[in-house]
Amino acid sequence: MINITGKPLRFVPDATSQAKLASENRSPNAHSGSSPSSAAAGGGGAPRVRRRNRMITSCLESLDSASQLKLTEIKEKMGSLERVLEQDVAKGGAKQTNWKSNADADLLDFAPEPEDEKDLEPSPLAVSDAVYDDDADDDVTDLGFQMGRMRLSDRIGGFFRPKMAEELTVSLNEDKSDQTAPQEMSTSPGAPIPHLPGMQNPSHSGFLAPGPHYIAPSSSFLFSSGQTTVSLIDFLPSKVISDRLLNQYWACVHPLCRVVHRPSFLRRYSFFWEEIQTGLEPAGSLQAIVFAALFSGVVSMSEDSILMEFGANRKDLVDNFQMGTETALARANVIRTTKIETLQALVMYMIPLCRGEISRSHSALVGTALRIAECMGLHRDGTQYGLGPVETHVRRLVWYQICYLDIRTCEAQGPRPHIKADEFDTQLPLNVDDVDLERPQPPASSEHRWTDMTISLIRMECNEIHRVVWVDRHRLEKKKISLTAVLGKIENFRKVMKEKYLSYLDDRIPLQHLGRLICDVLCLRMHAMVLHRYHTSAGHIIPDRLRQIVISSGIECTELAIEIETSPALKPWAWYASAYQQYHFCLLLLLEIFYTPTLREADRIWAALDYVFDIPPHIPKEQKARWVVTQVRDKMGIYISARRVIPPASMAEHIPGPRSNSIASMPSPGSTSSAEKSSHESSTSTNIASGGLNDANLFNSGPPRIKVEPAYAASQNPVIVPTAVESMKDDQMIDIDWVFTNGISCSLPTQM
Repeated sequence: MINITGKPLRFVPDATSQAKLASENRSPNAHSGSSPSSAAAGGGGAPRVRRRNRMITSCLESLDSASQLKLTEIKEKMGSLERVLEQDVAKGGAKQTNWKSNADADLLDFAPEPEDEKDLEPSPLAVSDAVYDDDADDDVTDLGFQMGRMRLSDRIGGFFRPKMAEELTVSLNEDKSDQTAPQEMSTSPGAPIPHLPGMQNPSHSGFLAPGPHYIAPSSSFLFSSGQTTVSLIDFLPSKVISDRLLNQYWACVHPLCRVVHRPSFLRRYSFFWEEIQTGLEPAGSLQAIVFAALFSGVVSMSEDSILMEFGANRKDLVDNFQMGTETALARANVIRTTKIETLQALVMYMIPLCRGEISRSHSALVGTALRIAECMGLHRDGTQYGLGPVETHVRRLVWYQICYLDIRTCEAQGPRPHIKADEFDTQLPLNVDDVDLERPQPPASSEHRWTDMTISLIRMECNEIHRVVWVDRHRLEKKKISLTAVLGKIENFRKVMKEKYLSYLDDRIPLQHLGRLICDVLCLRMHAMVLHRYHTSAGHIIPDRLRQIVISSGIECTELAIEIETSPALKPWAWYASAYQQYHFCLLLLLEIFYTPTLREADRIWAALDYVFDIPPHIPKEQKARWVVTQVRDKMGIYISARRVIPPASMAEHIPGPRSNSIASMPSPGSTSSAEKSSHESSTSTNIASGGLNDANLFNSGPPRIKVEPAYAASQNPVIVPTAVESMKDDQMIDIDWVFTNGISCSLPTQM
């Protein structure tokens, strides 16, 4: 036998060989007269795992070099999996709850590709990298445009889609079963589609302007010399108001976005006010972290509560503390700092900025924070340097918050995450309470119960599996993994999270119920991350089983996200809801209901779409889908034109043509009995790993999209870009009277 690697090659034996090996294992002489139990009792430890493999005796000379390399790679990975399984057995068969080292998840990489996936290709109209014309106006906002409660841009789900307006034009021109007047059709490339009655003309609205919760970062504090004539007192309120805002931070910000160790911060906060009251100026790093906490507290408050409690305008208050934080960061020399406290302040400052609306400036700021963190060694775990439990814990908190900001900003602005999973070894924070870390004997491992860290850990773990999915999306393009394998990883992760965290949550406690909702939303939206390029692929029909995942996960994800935003019990934490998802899943649901109005889930889909797109009630139900698609198409066309986007030249030939048949002629999945409908809607989980679904044939994907040469242009409405919101100058102060608010007693939600 020719041995390519110099090591024995193994393969999994067939059924006959397994039966023979099993017979040998049952033989009393199989281990020289010693049973596994006697060997263990004799001090030999755990029984040795018998690897049921044998040497390959066939000749491999006929394999080409590529096949040999692939065989070597598979062999090495199988060896790694065998070692993992041996360790599990040696540990007494303990359950594996770490999804990163779960052998079942790794085995999915080698799962055979199902037959219905072999011809699937991702849409060539969605790419990673964007190019813009040199004559583009940089004063035009890069936030995208507002469509109800959704903000869309030329980048959706992390992919650049410069031809989305043309794609939607093709969809609108298809022969549909809804009530469409002839004048609503675009009969030639480039011809605009008249608006439906009552439709708002997008060229005469402020849909390109930033939303009310958008906060633009300033770059002045990054390039400041640290010397400033502005006094801290110009921004600092009385201690009574400061205490009120800090309590707001503990109640509404800290549970979701933990960056500090609370007992340690409270000592530093007391020291801060001691120095202020004695006429001394606190250190720059201490000023920065205090102002960052107060700034986050203000952002988490509603307009009405700020007006009622402080008698001030919310925007003025936010601007005041934002400028105070930026001034303190400049004094702390944030750009060259080695102090963990200064980096904490920078991350705390960015968290309320990076939510639903994110510009290129946010992305650049996160990249700066990442480089500072790496220069300070936060990508290496503190235990490697003998640091104490509190300092190690804080460094882990800061690092994983930066990991989240890295994913969130690349989703909005691209092109890809900068942090690679194999380039850091910082461990997740322990699932313990803050006070436990200051005990004489602090815990060395996580506890299986609700703690101060639980909800933050849920977000951190979900964020890390999102990083894995980002990598797997590129592996899918290269056919190195199948869709079913990636979806299997997601399902495996959900099972691990259910056992690790969700099993002990009490839904009667609002904050714990929020933790469950966040976990479910972040897991479900991964299905859109993986499938959306295949769902809209030109020329290839997505299999029904995958289409069903899109529908069921999209509905559930949107309903849970709406609950987070609208539930009265969850109101204290609703300010951060847009950071978890941006309702982009609804685009796929919109296309489903547009092509198949008789879906059995139509009522649930429309309940979600009415909320997300804020559809006027006077639009007839038969025309609502066309109304929304037309609005999205028109606004996207204007935004793309204003941004001077340059799509890849190859995209022109991939614009899909109209579907050849009317969708009305297809079997309607809505004709099932009410009992079947109830049974279907009550079951949201899918057997992904098996590659099959029981009710797959109930969802008809419709006829294939065909490719045509001419590219349909978007609406030719004139581009009218609204005037940018004026930003405050660095040397301008906000005159806020803090005195009259002293002594106000305010109630806050109790932290569970």
